[in-house]
Amino acid sequence: MAIDPHADADHAARDAAIAVNTYTTVLRRPQVPHEVFATYWRDVHGPLCSRVPGLAWYVQYHLDREQDAHLWPRQDEIAPFPDYVLDGGVEIGFANTDDQALFNASSSILFSDEQNMFAATVAYALPSGSRTLVDRIPNATPNGDDVFDRMHVHFGPGDKDPEAFATCVTRLAEMLASDPALLRVRLHLPEPYDNADPAPPAPNVMHTVPLERERIAVLDLTFATPLSRRGFFQSAGFADTADDQKRHIGHATAFAVSGMYTYVRDKRLTHAGLRGSRAAQLIVRLGAVNQTAEDVRHLLFKGQLRPPSE
Repeated sequence: MAIDPHADADHAARDAAIAVNTYTTVLRRPQVPHEVFATYWRDVHGPLCSRVPGLAWYVQYHLDREQDAHLWPRQDEIAPFPDYVLDGGVEIGFANTDDQALFNASSSILFSDEQNMFAATVAYALPSGSRTLVDRIPNATPNGDDVFDRMHVHFGPGDKDPEAFATCVTRLAEMLASDPALLRVRLHLPEPYDNADPAPPAPNVMHTVPLERERIAVLDLTFATPLSRRGFFQSAGFADTADDQKRHIGHATAFAVSGMYTYVRDKRLTHAGLRGSRAAQLIVRLGAVNQTAEDVRHLLFKGQLRPPSE
């Protein structure tokens, strides 16, 4: 008998430990080929970031520029963000503000690496964290080209009331989470971005945004397949949200997620964080269980064998 993926338990509560979060948009340097960029980000920059103290949560979302034309339904009164192209999004989260301060104080070694691959990075602050409304996917640490249909939809208020905009996007997220077609719904409502206080402070990388992107909201959405996504967008339930969207949302641009890579979860390095994303995939593919043992983790992380007494 086939297993219904929608019957899985809701795992949304496991994200509640991420009390403080950031959502960072990234654009690769145009001279760096995409495959080189993606490999470096996953297997060089990713493990470096994972080791900076204070982290509780670190996830890379790689975005596909050759995206499905039907990712998000167009509304006549809602315009795409002009000239908005991205290669990725990043969540960097913390259990508390003290851990975030520790990370910030230690992160110059990380930010100096950004210039090797990024043309622009913009870190939107979420001091009260993000909100996972539903998560029916059992795997807490995805690391790979997904079998699911994932996307990030970026919204902006344009010239509309920003508070009503945030309320509208929250209502939309709650409606999406209530439908079984959605496997995962995660909402980011960051503070307005301040170009006068650029973040992250990475040298030789652009950190400014145009006026229409100073305030954004992001919906992180997962469907089982593109077919289930397209079917949902034709549903009466989604159609009923159209007028509310048009009243309160000024801009919307959707990005297809080609892969989700988790490096730190609950303050612990994943296999990708310890070894690099592709190496971790090889370990899983070959069933190399010895590579997941604590003595191997200790050797790789500490550079020495674990004492027998431990």
